[in-house]
Amino acid sequence: MEVVGKIILKLPLQSGVSQAGNNWKKQEYVLETEDSYPKKVHFDFFGDKADQFPLNVGDRVRLSFDIESREYNGRWYTSIRGWKAEAAAAAAAEGPQQGPAVAAAAPAGAPVPPPPAFNTPEASDDLPF
Repeated sequence: MEVVGKIILKLPLQSGVSQAGNNWKKQEYVLETEDSYPKKVHFDFFGDKADQFPLNVGDRVRLSFDIESREYNGRWYTSIRGWKAEAAAAAAAEGPQQGPAVAAAAPAGAPVPPPPAFNTPEASDDLPF
């Protein structure tokens, strides 16, 4: 899954040693989407991804992520685990974006193209309506 937005919060790096004796680290962020009604999304990068994708407050990014849930003592916990982040400007240059969360707004004062006309007399189709 993907979402585009601006990083509004970078939480402190967490690290430790697992029960198996392996070192681990986790970097958490909060991203605000660019929807009509913006939403805040808390996500993290775990392990080597924490160093591979350093983000800063104010960065506009395209985040690729997985959602996972797990049960602990009868309660369920859901997390958003990022696996790739790239500058949103670079992502926009690659091609069309999908979904409402990644749609970019037109600059103020820019002309807005008219919506496509589906029921025009010159439309050549066999449908009666």
